[in-house]
Amino acid sequence: MKRSLMGLLILGGVAAVAVGASLVDLSSLTRNVTPRERVEVSIYYGGEKSSLLANPEVSRIINDRYKITLDATKAGSIEMVTNLASTGKDCLWPSNMVAVELARNSGKPVKGDETIFNSPIVFYAWDQVADALENKGAVRRDGETLLADVDVLGEMIADGARWQEDLGLNIYGPFKIFSTHPAKSNSGNIWSGLLATSFNNGTPPTEDNLSTLLPRVTGYFDAMGHMESSSGDIFENFLKQGMGARPIIVGYENQLVEFLSENTQYADLIREKIRVIYPEPTIFASHPLIALNDTCDRLQEALADPEIQSIAWAQHGFRTGLIGVENDPAAIKVATLPETVALVVPMPSAKVMTRIIELVQ
Repeated sequence: MKRSLMGLLILGGVAAVAVGASLVDLSSLTRNVTPRERVEVSIYYGGEKSSLLANPEVSRIINDRYKITLDATKAGSIEMVTNLASTGKDCLWPSNMVAVELARNSGKPVKGDETIFNSPIVFYAWDQVADALENKGAVRRDGETLLADVDVLGEMIADGARWQEDLGLNIYGPFKIFSTHPAKSNSGNIWSGLLATSFNNGTPPTEDNLSTLLPRVTGYFDAMGHMESSSGDIFENFLKQGMGARPIIVGYENQLVEFLSENTQYADLIREKIRVIYPEPTIFASHPLIALNDTCDRLQEALADPEIQSIAWAQHGFRTGLIGVENDPAAIKVATLPETVALVVPMPSAKVMTRIIELVQ
């Protein structure tokens, strides 16, 4: 009898609460679950990320899931943080952590930065060029991976080695590794830093010893002739113009993965004719999203989406820059990439790189 009474009292209490709740204005409790308002995000981005941003799935996620209308303009990584006006831009997306400091030094209103992807610098060479460098002792094999001794390459450049006389190839002129313009594009900028490090006995140069190295670095780029301002452009010209015009170039690891994903009909020809060579040491090209205002935060959140990170690796070859996210080489079907990249050196400081940029401008 007592238990029945207690049950009735509990039910009565619940009913009273329910009636009371019905009298409360619930509209104030729904404001945190209303759909996001659409926002337009305007950015400069490095050309090596063009295909990623054009990927229909990536575009769908950014547009539908995060309600972002993206206004994206391609620009050289160094150019966007030093020369181009950032008025009206919410983010800058270069390919080099040094670019963050360069942006601050050039007066850009940097609010913060987040590394979204990483991609090691590699050399792309035609098969005959790779074989000749291997015979010369500048390149060695480690299983399926080709590794280049940057110090030996630096010595060949310093000694004035020539394609025909020293490497036995029917290519005119002195041996050189072609790159984008160091004052405009990140891959060329990183190569200038790696070259200066090679000329400095494998140690990143400082402001104190840079002056002795600068003539060799600037002399190298002065003799280069025309240099593209985009990593995407030099890779495309490398494939189109052939061995005589572009025997070996500096690029990003992800570029071959991306090309093969989009051009499967050329896969067998590319595997037969093109070699990917990993410099020892190399430098990782980090891809920091530089926020110039709060609007950029939405894009940062979108690019960290696990699905975008997965697409970026499997279809575009970008290694994640986010802690706790791993890249499985088996996820890439079109090419074989090493699970890890060893022997990585840091870039010289922003002050050193600024001095190099000024002199090769």
